[in-house]
Amino acid sequence: MFACRNRFSQADSKMTPKEKALYHQIHPAKLATDLAASVISLYFFWQHQLVIALALHFIPPLVASGLVIRYAALERYRDSAFGRYVARHMTRLIEAVRLFGDIVTLIGAWYHDWMLIAAGFAIILGAWSQGLLPTSLGRR
Repeated sequence: MFACRNRFSQADSKMTPKEKALYHQIHPAKLATDLAASVISLYFFWQHQLVIALALHFIPPLVASGLVIRYAALERYRDSAFGRYVARHMTRLIEAVRLFGDIVTLIGAWYHDWMLIAAGFAIILGAWSQGLLPTSLGRR
Protein backbone atom coordinates (compact mmCIF):
# COMPACT_ATOMS: atom_id res chain seq x y z
CA MET A 1 0.00 0.00 0.00
CA PHE A 2 2.67 2.51 0.98
CA ALA A 3 6.00 2.70 -0.72
CA CYS A 4 7.72 2.76 2.66
CA ARG A 5 11.22 3.84 3.34
CA ASN A 6 13.50 1.53 5.21
CA ARG A 7 15.90 2.60 7.94
CA PHE A 8 18.77 2.77 5.43
CA SER A 9 16.95 5.07 3.02
CA GLN A 10 17.53 8.79 3.27
CA ALA A 11 15.66 9.59 0.04
CA ASP A 12 12.74 11.44 1.57
CA SER A 13 14.95 13.49 3.85
CA LYS A 14 15.49 15.65 0.75
CA MET A 15 11.82 16.61 0.66
CA THR A 16 10.65 19.59 2.68
CA PRO A 17 7.47 19.42 4.74
CA LYS A 18 5.86 21.75 2.17
CA GLU A 19 6.75 19.32 -0.65
CA LYS A 20 5.42 16.37 1.33
CA ALA A 21 2.17 18.27 1.97
CA LEU A 22 1.86 18.90 -1.77
CA TYR A 23 2.81 15.50 -3.17
CA HIS A 24 0.96 13.38 -0.62
CA GLN A 25 -2.24 14.57 -2.32
CA ILE A 26 -1.49 12.38 -5.36
CA HIS A 27 -0.45 9.22 -3.53
CA PRO A 28 -2.84 6.41 -4.57
CA ALA A 29 -3.65 5.47 -0.97
CA LYS A 30 -4.54 9.08 -0.17
CA LEU A 31 -6.63 9.52 -3.32
CA ALA A 32 -8.47 6.25 -2.68
CA THR A 33 -9.14 7.19 0.94
CA ASP A 34 -10.44 10.62 -0.05
CA LEU A 35 -12.75 9.19 -2.70
CA ALA A 36 -14.05 6.36 -0.51
CA ALA A 37 -14.62 8.66 2.49
CA SER A 38 -16.46 11.15 0.33
CA VAL A 39 -18.75 8.63 -1.34
CA ILE A 40 -19.49 6.63 1.83
CA SER A 41 -20.15 9.72 3.94
CA LEU A 42 -22.64 11.04 1.38
CA TYR A 43 -24.99 8.21 2.36
CA PHE A 44 -24.92 9.37 5.98
CA PHE A 45 -25.40 13.02 5.00
CA TRP A 46 -28.37 11.86 2.92
CA GLN A 47 -29.75 10.11 6.02
CA HIS A 48 -29.11 13.26 8.15
CA GLN A 49 -26.77 11.38 10.47
CA LEU A 50 -24.50 14.38 10.86
CA VAL A 51 -21.97 13.14 13.42
CA ILE A 52 -21.17 9.87 11.68
CA ALA A 53 -21.23 11.61 8.28
CA LEU A 54 -18.72 14.24 9.41
CA ALA A 55 -16.54 11.63 11.09
CA LEU A 56 -16.49 9.39 8.02
CA HIS A 57 -15.92 12.33 5.71
CA PHE A 58 -13.01 13.95 7.52
CA ILE A 59 -11.24 11.48 9.84
CA PRO A 60 -10.07 8.83 7.32
CA PRO A 61 -8.54 11.44 4.96
CA LEU A 62 -6.77 13.13 7.88
CA VAL A 63 -5.37 9.80 9.08
CA ALA A 64 -4.35 8.86 5.52
CA SER A 65 -2.62 12.22 5.09
CA GLY A 66 -0.67 11.76 8.30
CA LEU A 67 0.38 8.22 7.40
CA VAL A 68 1.33 9.04 3.82
CA ILE A 69 3.29 12.15 4.82
CA ARG A 70 5.09 10.25 7.58
CA TYR A 71 5.75 6.89 5.94
CA ALA A 72 5.39 7.02 2.17
CA ALA A 73 8.31 7.65 -0.14
CA LEU A 74 6.90 10.52 -2.16
CA GLU A 75 9.87 11.16 -4.45
CA ARG A 76 8.55 9.02 -7.27
CA TYR A 77 5.25 10.93 -7.19
CA ARG A 78 7.13 14.24 -7.20
CA ASP A 79 9.20 13.09 -10.17
CA SER A 80 6.21 11.80 -12.17
CA ALA A 81 4.31 13.69 -14.84
CA PHE A 82 1.39 14.02 -12.40
CA GLY A 83 3.78 15.38 -9.77
CA ARG A 84 5.08 18.03 -12.16
CA TYR A 85 1.48 18.91 -13.05
CA VAL A 86 0.56 19.27 -9.37
CA ALA A 87 3.66 21.35 -8.65
CA ARG A 88 2.70 23.77 -11.40
CA HIS A 89 -1.07 23.95 -10.96
CA MET A 90 -2.11 22.93 -7.41
CA THR A 91 -2.24 26.33 -5.73
CA ARG A 92 -3.99 27.22 -2.49
CA LEU A 93 -6.77 28.74 -4.60
CA ILE A 94 -7.28 25.45 -6.44
CA GLU A 95 -7.28 23.57 -3.13
CA ALA A 96 -9.95 26.01 -1.90
CA VAL A 97 -12.01 25.35 -5.04
CA ARG A 98 -11.73 21.61 -4.39
CA LEU A 99 -12.93 22.19 -0.81
CA PHE A 100 -15.83 24.29 -2.11
CA GLY A 101 -16.81 21.46 -4.47
CA ASP A 102 -16.66 19.04 -1.56
CA ILE A 103 -19.00 21.25 0.47
CA VAL A 104 -21.40 21.46 -2.48
CA THR A 105 -21.57 17.64 -2.61
CA LEU A 106 -22.30 17.47 1.12
CA ILE A 107 -25.08 20.06 0.86
CA GLY A 108 -26.49 18.18 -2.12
CA ALA A 109 -26.57 14.94 -0.15
CA TRP A 110 -28.15 16.64 2.86
CA TYR A 111 -30.93 18.08 0.70
CA HIS A 112 -31.26 14.96 -1.49
CA ASP A 113 -30.30 16.94 -4.57
CA TRP A 114 -28.49 14.79 -7.15
CA MET A 115 -27.75 17.85 -9.29
CA LEU A 116 -25.88 19.54 -6.45
CA ILE A 117 -23.93 16.35 -5.76
CA ALA A 118 -23.00 16.12 -9.45
CA ALA A 119 -22.13 19.83 -9.52
CA GLY A 120 -19.87 19.37 -6.50
CA PHE A 121 -18.03 16.48 -8.11
CA ALA A 122 -17.76 18.50 -11.34
CA ILE A 123 -16.21 21.41 -9.41
CA ILE A 124 -13.70 19.06 -7.79
CA LEU A 125 -12.84 17.43 -11.13
CA GLY A 126 -12.58 20.85 -12.74
CA ALA A 127 -10.19 22.04 -10.04
CA TRP A 128 -7.97 18.99 -10.49
CA SER A 129 -7.94 19.41 -14.27
CA GLN A 130 -7.86 23.20 -14.67
CA GLY A 131 -4.20 23.04 -15.68
CA LEU A 132 -5.19 21.12 -18.80
CA LEU A 133 -6.98 24.16 -20.21
CA PRO A 134 -5.22 26.19 -22.90
CA THR A 135 -3.14 28.97 -21.34
CA SER A 136 -5.55 31.60 -22.63
CA LEU A 137 -8.26 29.97 -20.48
CA GLY A 138 -6.21 28.39 -17.69
CA ARG A 139 -3.69 29.79 -15.25
CA ARG A 140 -0.54 31.23 -16.84
